[in-house]
Amino acid sequence: MEAREMGILLRNLRQEANMTQRNLAETLHVSAQAVSKWETGAGCPDISLLALLAERFGVSVERLLTGDLEPNELDGGNMRRLKFYVCPDCGNILTATGGGEIHCCGRKLEPLAAKPVDEEHAVTVQEMEEDWYITFSHPMEKGHYFRFAAYVATERVLLVRLYPEQGGEFRIPQLRGGGKLYLCCSRDGLFEVKM
Repeated sequence: MEAREMGILLRNLRQEANMTQRNLAETLHVSAQAVSKWETGAGCPDISLLALLAERFGVSVERLLTGDLEPNELDGGNMRRLKFYVCPDCGNILTATGGGEIHCCGRKLEPLAAKPVDEEHAVTVQEMEEDWYITFSHPMEKGHYFRFAAYVATERVLLVRLYPEQGGEFRIPQLRGGGKLYLCCSRDGLFEVKM
């Protein structure tokens, strides 16, 4: 951590929030001189203040410590670049089309890496009316099941949450332009099927 880089970031964040050094100092119950010291790189905030600073400015503590708020590359929101994240604690399913940091239950999550579908995770896809009817023989038991299935096309995502002890089938509407079906196994990770 470079005190100077952190100080520049704190000054920029404070100015973006239209706050004076005194306003920020009052919010944190420190002196305006302390805030001035931080912003000039002559010192750093006490570790007990980092969470308050991060919350006040809407950034992560990690970004404060590195002094870096580089914007993500623009990707045009292309859904085919969608990344899936699953919290190991609560099971939340999160998605993002660009870079960034995804956190849940206090943990930084890494995107799931999709593998080609194998025999154990194979599905059968049939057209039924205007839907895809998808069946599978994968176990759906508490410790080993498909968490979710997601159909990803260029401009749309359809996500179906699946649960243990549920039957091995579901339906999703067909989307124009083709896409990929992703299946997330609670034990073996993410698999992809071209549609």
